[in-house]
Amino acid sequence: MKKGDIFEGKVIRTEFPNKGIIDIEGQKVIVKNALEGQVVRFSINKKRRDKVEGRLLEVIEPSPLEQPAACKHFGICGGCRYQNLSYEQQLDLKKRQVEELIEKNGLSFDIENIYGSPITEGYRNKMEFTFGDEEKDGPLALGMHKKNSFYDIVTLDDCRIVDPDFNVLLQAILKYFKEKGETYFHKIRHEGFLRHLVMRRSVKTGDILINLVTTTQSQLDESEFVNMILAQKIDGKVVGILHTLNDNLADVVQSDETKTLYGQDYFYEYLYNMRFKISPFSFFQTNTLGAEVLYDKVREYVGETKDKLIYDLYSGTGTIAQMLAPVASKVVGVEIVEEAVEAAKKNAVDNHLDNCEFIAGDVLKVVDNLTKKPDILVLDPPRDGIHPKALTKIINFNVDEMVYVSCKPTSLMRDLLVFREAGYEVKRCCLVDMFPGTVHVETVVLLSQQKPDDTIEIDLDLDELDVTSAELKATYQEIKDYVLKEFGLKVSSLYISQVKRKCGIEVGENYNLPKSENARVPQCPKEKEDAIKAALKYYAMI
Repeated sequence: MKKGDIFEGKVIRTEFPNKGIIDIEGQKVIVKNALEGQVVRFSINKKRRDKVEGRLLEVIEPSPLEQPAACKHFGICGGCRYQNLSYEQQLDLKKRQVEELIEKNGLSFDIENIYGSPITEGYRNKMEFTFGDEEKDGPLALGMHKKNSFYDIVTLDDCRIVDPDFNVLLQAILKYFKEKGETYFHKIRHEGFLRHLVMRRSVKTGDILINLVTTTQSQLDESEFVNMILAQKIDGKVVGILHTLNDNLADVVQSDETKTLYGQDYFYEYLYNMRFKISPFSFFQTNTLGAEVLYDKVREYVGETKDKLIYDLYSGTGTIAQMLAPVASKVVGVEIVEEAVEAAKKNAVDNHLDNCEFIAGDVLKVVDNLTKKPDILVLDPPRDGIHPKALTKIINFNVDEMVYVSCKPTSLMRDLLVFREAGYEVKRCCLVDMFPGTVHVETVVLLSQQKPDDTIEIDLDLDELDVTSAELKATYQEIKDYVLKEFGLKVSSLYISQVKRKCGIEVGENYNLPKSENARVPQCPKEKEDAIKAALKYYAMI
């Protein structure tokens, strides 16, 4: 098996996030975007000592699990991967994948349940669309990246995970710039005008915020652009139209300058009878109705908050902090995005909460200034999890319990291993599906610190156990491991018990004695006897 070889095989399972596993002559091959049960053709594109990866070329036979996808762009667009499964199968697959990650990482805890999204279509309240072309030097396109492509863009006119208003506005904006003959920003040549289109919508009010992101290499007819958008027939209401200028070479949405062309640069969303001001670059869960399910579980896991000090690290616009604040003594939120922090402060005022403090800065640095020990910690980090140095500082707070909300199970498992080493164990865990049709899932865990006073004292009769106090200093297996490591010798339990008796260590009455009087019992050789004695000395047994 070498790079470029082409094989056919059946996918035996799908690992998180979208890795199809195929067995080829006893060799595990990972083929992304292949679904368990499919027979696929693939080419080997990566081969290392411990890993072989293949690129999907063709699905020869569909999986018995598959059904027709609702979205006509499915299979071409890289946005969704599981729309060809029923929603129940999606939930089952995601739960099983996280369970496999738990086992693979040597962790041991159960997932209580996976909670589905209240709606499975049109659930996203925010979408970032990209300008480009569907093929090299093709006509202008606006939509999502093609599957497995960094450059090609699929024009969307019927995306099923956003509100229908987004599709109407996207088509109108694309048509407008096609007629103007405008170019998109070319990632290699660093030339062109149009970069991204970001739309946000309040699920509770229908208010829409539109942000066009361009370079400064051309001019936008602002009034004409605004009038075109306002003329579109949609169910919701456009409350703000923005123009963000971005000449940075990186392919990310960021602002050198943002101008408000029409209306306002924010809208309001509502959760738990509280109002949250959403601005262009502030973080807010992209599935509003799903967020209510998620935060219900967070609130349940946090438990009683009355008169307690709570730190909400990676707080975004302060949703969790304000949800927990009404009966808490104080809630301190830390968030690196300054705009989100300003929004959180205003949200707290609007919601009549005077016990919330929000600090702008990197958690890694800010926690050094949080000298008071909190009663409860809530962690909701970005996809890559918690910075290792920040993780150490968080552990040093030495709280009894903390709730960790993760949008990427693999980074969560890495962090949980560190927490385990520090004496924390997972007390409860559940999943919340915020992203139907995709490979993503949210995980909520309640971590509890295991202290010496958590143990239970019991009385044991050593005679009943048939062991002695000396034997309790080191097990037979520990002695075997020590001898093997230090002397390269394998010794049996029989030899260990013989040496123990010679050294005057009491051994269980019936331990390792021959089963019959005439049985020949092999005696421990001198070399192994000396090694075993060395182990007994090491464990302070002689």
